Amino acid sequence: MPHAKAALFKGPQQPFEIREYPLLPPEKGTVRLDLIACGVCGTDVHIHDGRLPAAFPSIIGHEFVGRVRDIHSEDSKSSGIRAKDAVIVDIACPCGSCALCRSGDDANCLHMGVTNAGDPEQPPHFWGGYAEASFAPVENLIRIPDSLDPKTVSVCACAGPTALHAFELAHRANAGIESAGTAVVQGLGPVGFFAVAYLAAAGVPHIAVVTARENPRRAALAKRFGATDVYSLDRQDIEEITASVASSNGGMGADLVFEASGNPAAVPQGLAMLRNRGVYLIPGQYSNRGGITIEPQLITFRALHLIGSSQYSHRDVEEYLRFLQAHPHLWPVIDELVTEYPVGSVNDAFADIRAGRNIKTLLVPESARAL
Repeated sequence: MPHAKAALFKGPQQPFEIREYPLLPPEKGTVRLDLIACGVCGTDVHIHDGRLPAAFPSIIGHEFVGRVRDIHSEDSKSSGIRAKDAVIVDIACPCGSCALCRSGDDANCLHMGVTNAGDPEQPPHFWGGYAEASFAPVENLIRIPDSLDPKTVSVCACAGPTALHAFELAHRANAGIESAGTAVVQGLGPVGFFAVAYLAAAGVPHIAVVTARENPRRAALAKRFGATDVYSLDRQDIEEITASVASSNGGMGADLVFEASGNPAAVPQGLAMLRNRGVYLIPGQYSNRGGITIEPQLITFRALHLIGSSQYSHRDVEEYLRFLQAHPHLWPVIDELVTEYPVGSVNDAFADIRAGRNIKTLLVPESARAL
């Protein structure tokens, strides 16, 4: 019986253990996938640091793209997914019955489950993305159009839907993104890069990016994604940046600020950049990194609109694929974000992430067998 490798999360700050498990046939309703690529998300790093809870031993990884190796004929007929199709796995399992699910907001389900929480010691062993194979319910798969390179899709498989869901919440609140003259994105990780691309595609004429440290490579890529200005807090003080942002919008301040840094200190800075009635989107604060001080009267007197966003839905993944199809000029720029590691080198990958060497890290199969 063939086997495949998996990287086991053994607990906070412990090295991943590389194990091999047998590749079993899927049960009806479940599909076996060969890994194309799994992104290492910032939340994965937070889990490994111990800042987010996760069971262990387990196979973490939630932003993965695979190729269908084995699917029951009835499942294929009902879903339209066939063997050899490339798919994104949406690990979220909303309950479908709580008040939020019934309202159409299943991304914020009150009883959310996930597909990647299984015990790797129990068949079929492969649950999460940090493995050369995985098993997932057929209803959690979204087929990748043939016009898209699945590995390019994998780069922002979580970041893209995360950003798009935040923008969708802004649309629901009539936040007026399309009429924005100036927007600010805080942070240049994958979510920040994708937010820049979305704002540029929406026609926002001035898109400023604020980062903690100067990084010429990231700044150049941000310009290619559509940023007009890139500021770094180690080279310019926040008051100077805020004044420059305001001047680009008639002295008013930014119409919209998108927080993608994950640094709590960014929040009061972002609020200060907004004009009266400005909109602050906050999808970046995913782990407990401490508190901040905010003056409530700033929100009240300037009538600011704060929108938090967590998770994303099946619909956001589908919208992400449509966005990529509509903007092929972004494909080579997205690919430049990537550093690849075989699954068995996951500990090297995490060391390089913590050293700040990578923009986007992908785990890929050790050989071309799975492709």
